[in-house]
Amino acid sequence: MSGTKLEPCVPLLDIPKDELTDLVEKAKDYALMHGICMRRKDQFDRDALHFAPFVLFPSSFPRNEFNKALRLQTVLNELMHKVAHDDEFLTDSLKNTIKVDMFTKRLFDIYTKIKDQGGSPQEIDAGLFRSDYFYCLVNRRVKQVEFNTIASSFGCLTSKLVGQHKYTVQEAGYPGHLNNIPENNALSGLAGAMISAWQLYDRPQAVIMFLVEDVTYNVCDQKFHEFEIRRQCPDVFVIRRTLTDIGQRGRLSDDKRLMIDGLEVGVIYMRCGYHPDQYPTELEWDARLMMEMSLAIKSPSIHYHLAGTKKVQQELAKEGVLEKFLGDKAQMESVKDIFTGLYSLDNDAIGDKNLLKAIENPEKYVLKPQREGGGNNVYGQDIKPFLEKIKNSEERSAYILMDRISPPIIKNYMVRPGSQEPILADCISELGIFGYVIGTKDTILENKQVGHMLRTKLSHVNEGGVAAGLGALDSVYLVDIDRCC
Repeated sequence: MSGTKLEPCVPLLDIPKDELTDLVEKAKDYALMHGICMRRKDQFDRDALHFAPFVLFPSSFPRNEFNKALRLQTVLNELMHKVAHDDEFLTDSLKNTIKVDMFTKRLFDIYTKIKDQGGSPQEIDAGLFRSDYFYCLVNRRVKQVEFNTIASSFGCLTSKLVGQHKYTVQEAGYPGHLNNIPENNALSGLAGAMISAWQLYDRPQAVIMFLVEDVTYNVCDQKFHEFEIRRQCPDVFVIRRTLTDIGQRGRLSDDKRLMIDGLEVGVIYMRCGYHPDQYPTELEWDARLMMEMSLAIKSPSIHYHLAGTKKVQQELAKEGVLEKFLGDKAQMESVKDIFTGLYSLDNDAIGDKNLLKAIENPEKYVLKPQREGGGNNVYGQDIKPFLEKIKNSEERSAYILMDRISPPIIKNYMVRPGSQEPILADCISELGIFGYVIGTKDTILENKQVGHMLRTKLSHVNEGGVAAGLGALDSVYLVDIDRCC
């Protein structure tokens, strides 16, 4: 590592053009033959797939910090499980946000209705989580970007991409590098979590329901989970339904079983329901409430969903809060170590101070609303006019402020469908660690770390959506870096 850069795993500039072209073609073919694919938004065809954007070689990532993030995942799973079941903490954390953020308020209203009826009829929750990090150059350690509790994607595609990258590295003449590309079992681990939840539901006739969008672009990432469930457990059936389907044809039986199209739903795996656009009418909101009122085991339940909001993340970073949930001092210190600066913008003296700080030095921060799915944050010089516009409004409580993390730059070839030539670009990489927890309020039944993902984007862009072409799927290449602070 030198200055602000990490060295790529192979000397990119030494590859002759004809060899590079051959490598790219081989990598594209591998992706197409192994289902590392998506539907294109700009050329949508139900019956056609294109390979998902990827980088040609795995990207370097510090070995010690990668392993630390893996070890920490079960601690974070337990933390979020406890947070989700702490009504006082959730309510106090979101009390100002729900005054101004109508989407979060609608979710909280469902949470309140369930609570007022004595709680969910299903005591068991299943959380399929992903904790995202940048490696930060300032202090030479990973820092958490966010914790995802709903629709955590790319567990499948990045699992399969490891095989592609191992193949490409060998084809490039570097078989000795294979030991530094860690295996990734996220697909089998996440599928196994859903099977465990189905077994705990203990009704052999019940199905696992994937809650999906009206139009699914990231279809392979979803469908391979379905295929893996069938491979691991031939006895269970998987169905795919939308919120609209549930609103129109779903019902609760007298004993609160969720029924749709004559099928009993035992487990709900949500790959939808995290964005306001996915609730276009009251029908979809009624469907979400119906699911929460059912005996189906939900991933996530409404309280897990709320626990994943940015505001809760910011509240957890306050001094003395972690002690409420984690009794082990070493665990608390490990979690504090991954937190970056997170600041409230509530309409009070502390919020005023943080707002002024961001207006004076906007390049140091990222402004985040309570949204999932990317494309929602405000960066750099855009922060100042945005905050000046809302500084006297209650709307500011819908946002939190986060220190901007400075990850290292690494060169790689980005390969996109429809592009004739790979793009040699400066990139930055975001690590995600997958895990799951299953349990009741008082008892954790299963708690595991199951795999990882890497997404890489162009270094000069703020949002690196894979489908948008600004980001790409990636794998980890482990390197040893001396730690310094």
